[in-house]
Amino acid sequence: MAIAEVTFNGTASLTPAPAKQTLQTNFVDFTAQGTAGWAQQYLPDLMEQEAEIFGNRSISGFLAQVGAEEAMSSDQVIWSEQGRLHLSYSGASIANTGVITTSGAHAVRVGQTIVLSDGEAAPKIIKAYVKEVAADNSTLTVVPYAGGATVGAVSGFNTTDDDAGNRCSFFVYGSEFKKGVAGMQNAVQPSFKSHKNKPIIIKDKYEVSGSDTSAIGWVEVSGEEGQSGYLWYLKAEGDTRARFSDYLEMAVIEGELAKSTGAVDTELGTAGAEDTAGTEGLFAAIIARGHVTPGIGFENDGTTVADSAEDLGAFDNMLKKLDAQGAIEENMIYANRSTSLAIDDMLAGMNSHYAGGTSYGVFNNDEDMALNLGFNGFRRGSYDFYKSDWKYLNDAGTRGAAAFGDVRGVVVPAGVSSVYDQSLGKNIKRPFLHIRYRASQADDRKMKTWITGSVGGNITSDLDAMEVHYLSERCLVVQGANNFVLLN
Repeated sequence: MAIAEVTFNGTASLTPAPAKQTLQTNFVDFTAQGTAGWAQQYLPDLMEQEAEIFGNRSISGFLAQVGAEEAMSSDQVIWSEQGRLHLSYSGASIANTGVITTSGAHAVRVGQTIVLSDGEAAPKIIKAYVKEVAADNSTLTVVPYAGGATVGAVSGFNTTDDDAGNRCSFFVYGSEFKKGVAGMQNAVQPSFKSHKNKPIIIKDKYEVSGSDTSAIGWVEVSGEEGQSGYLWYLKAEGDTRARFSDYLEMAVIEGELAKSTGAVDTELGTAGAEDTAGTEGLFAAIIARGHVTPGIGFENDGTTVADSAEDLGAFDNMLKKLDAQGAIEENMIYANRSTSLAIDDMLAGMNSHYAGGTSYGVFNNDEDMALNLGFNGFRRGSYDFYKSDWKYLNDAGTRGAAAFGDVRGVVVPAGVSSVYDQSLGKNIKRPFLHIRYRASQADDRKMKTWITGSVGGNITSDLDAMEVHYLSERCLVVQGANNFVLLN
């Protein structure tokens, strides 16, 4: 009688022999693909602990370092920010007669004096007196102090827009009146800038059957959340929790408000009005209200710079942008690896003892002491910068992948800002970045976790499984985004 082969998963794994003898085909190959079981003759030496080849895989922690968290009990958060103190305008056109047509409303009044630029690449700058302001504030007429009845008579001052779209710019520096005349007419009301953001609901879930929760594995698991043991579902649940914790930060960094011309709002069941879906994240806020500049070590086209002196020039251009804003003295640079190294090279290259890729000046010119080639902090002009690697921009599973290298770092002002809080009705001090999460006496949605099913000691249904649910509702408030810089 023929002896049939025994198969596992469709593969012949045990081949019976007609005689009593030990053959390789009599046993399950523990290392072969498609087989399973412990019936092999010799037990392998098992390394029970799972190798942590990626270290700590979590990328969250950035907002915990630079911001704070605060509860909210509304569908949106509104805050106001100060406008500029001085009157400055750009993008206006000017005629030879000195009639300036502004692109929007202005607060310039008759009798005030202005500094006027024709907006050319090599601008001609003159001082002028405001002679007349239109009743609808659409135009104002000025006469130059440099002589002549009109600005068109001033030598070198260009009043014609060229193909490049050059327009004039001006700002008020004072006023002048004749003797015995009435005072200044009208008054300047401070500008009011109001910003808002809305929280989004973030969810996730992990599920394991009752049978799998009682199955003992041979791999000793460990994870970022402190889970350990020989139960594999502990590993899976811990990974889900750690991944969700990262999502809480990534969602408010990458978040973007949906526009009414798209379909995201429809998919989420909103009415289709603009900004009813999504949330404004860190990157979106900086792009909309802050500064975007090439990362240190890179040109506008993405190519690397020629030397450290060129890099320093690009860095100084960024400082000029900060000078035009709040000029906050202390700033944090969170950068990816290439930008971090480029900053190190830029600083080292400014040292007269820099040679062969190493700077010995800060080590008393002792080559043996030049072991730490990284710079954690430095001062340039009136600004202090503290540099730190941002794991989110280095991890290959997130922004660290080559396909997503459009963000190389961010410059975040340190300290707090004073703002008027609509809900509290008073001025308060808060970090420039902080998380708002939904919470009330009835429910705290900062980070909710609950278990359903009939497994795990919490019986809520007849489902033979344990379902672990995660939920949070939150948004990011970026105050003073004009002081932030995105390195791309």
